[in-house]
Amino acid sequence: MTSPPSTRQPAPATSRNGRDTARVVVVAVSAVLAVLGSLFGSGAVAGTPVAEAAGGALASDATAVAPGGAAFSIWTLIYIGLVALAVWQALPAHHTDARQRALGWWIAASMLLNAAWILSIQFDLLAVSVAVIAALLGVLIRVFLGLSHTAPSGTPEAVVVDGTMFLYLGWVMVATVANTAAALDSADLDPFGLGADAWAVIVLAVVAVVSIVVAFAGRGRLAVAAGVAWGLIWIAIARTGDEGLVSIPAAVAASVAAAVVVISAVTVRLSTRNRQDRRSA
Repeated sequence: MTSPPSTRQPAPATSRNGRDTARVVVVAVSAVLAVLGSLFGSGAVAGTPVAEAAGGALASDATAVAPGGAAFSIWTLIYIGLVALAVWQALPAHHTDARQRALGWWIAASMLLNAAWILSIQFDLLAVSVAVIAALLGVLIRVFLGLSHTAPSGTPEAVVVDGTMFLYLGWVMVATVANTAAALDSADLDPFGLGADAWAVIVLAVVAVVSIVVAFAGRGRLAVAAGVAWGLIWIAIARTGDEGLVSIPAAVAASVAAAVVVISAVTVRLSTRNRQDRRSA
């Protein structure tokens, strides 16, 4: 799930300055706040589990595009990755890393928006949560574009930084859809009166198309595809299992979309590697 080599290398590092120190501290603190927010949002320490908050609007059976409950276990991997990223960038050797200088503040923003989203759900502010997750998605896209067009220094950075942020983006792409659907359903809104099944098929088709665009933009980043496919598969499972809301159209659409996401990412990645091999031959 790491990134293929990029043809553009990061700029050489320079001496550390006060802004570097501030960025390192802010990223580390943001990671701590994100983890604390997750404990609050899971109900492990305080607060209400997200699936039960906001009147159950985000429960696995709330809408036709709600992922099954087990899907949210991906957050454990994402949070581990975010903590590892915070530690990695705090090491003295990485204080002046060109990629962190360009993207560290954006990465910190993504962590803080994650915590803000959990708070908005805890206070039953569904409309606010949609705005927050949309902002989070925008920030993650910015990080994705920055990381995709510069090369990591080696495998550790490729896994800890690129892998974490790309998986994060992939999951949030699906979560944004689920969050928006929950807000609309909670407000009893059905644009054009198409019904839940029809909207599920349309929205999931859009996710598949966007994932293809992302695959080309990032030259086949597998971690992004993994995050999206994970969410889509659990939507399919939830719509055919015992989650309480059965929708065969949504299940089929989610399954097809997951296949499209994986196939497009793998195809673009292999094509990119073949072109690179031909240039170096």
